[in-house]
Amino acid sequence: MKKIVVLTGAGISAESGLKTFRDSNGLWENHKIEDVATPQAWKADPEMVLEFYNQRRLQASGAVPNQAHFSLANLEDCFRVTIVTQNVDDLHERAGSSEVIHLHGELTKARSSKNPSLIYHINDKRIEIGDLCDDGHQLRPHIVWFGEEVPLISEVIPYFQRADIIIVIGTSLSVYPASGLVDYISSNADCYYIDPNAKENMNNMNFKLISKKAETGVKELVDKLKQ
Repeated sequence: MKKIVVLTGAGISAESGLKTFRDSNGLWENHKIEDVATPQAWKADPEMVLEFYNQRRLQASGAVPNQAHFSLANLEDCFRVTIVTQNVDDLHERAGSSEVIHLHGELTKARSSKNPSLIYHINDKRIEIGDLCDDGHQLRPHIVWFGEEVPLISEVIPYFQRADIIIVIGTSLSVYPASGLVDYISSNADCYYIDPNAKENMNNMNFKLISKKAETGVKELVDKLKQ
């Protein structure tokens, strides 16, 4: 069975109504995103950081997967599919995808502010100041903030090296280190890039460009691959 690796970004979730990080001029209640999504922000005002992610978690829990998410899940009928996503929502899982790797963390999880390996499933629950984990430290969102290492990046590189087909959806590939994953793709792999701004964002000649929204472009490509 051929292996497909799908790299998804904010564009696919935006079509389910989720705001991207750069909506509203990059501001959240007049705060720069960097002011609520960094270790420095957590140290300076953890209550504000928690409220930002509590609101994002609430928004994500009310969103539903779109046709692109369901089409990718349907690929598992014919291929071994691994979703590598930069998104922190759980729309891929709710659409039925069985192997999803979240590079930047997950809104539905919390972890110890001191021990990164102490992780808890919280689903759509809020995190408040005073919510402690088993080691007695404050819970924080299980999110990779600006300035933090992306611990799973080395884990996903072999998937890109071994994939027969690569599909990149809804990401400008401008955020490192996720943007560097395309450098590990085998020269024998068939590569597709789906984004309304595909021609502007992708200059890699090995990719076939599909300049469409995710819902339309993914369904068309999946139907083609399953023929």
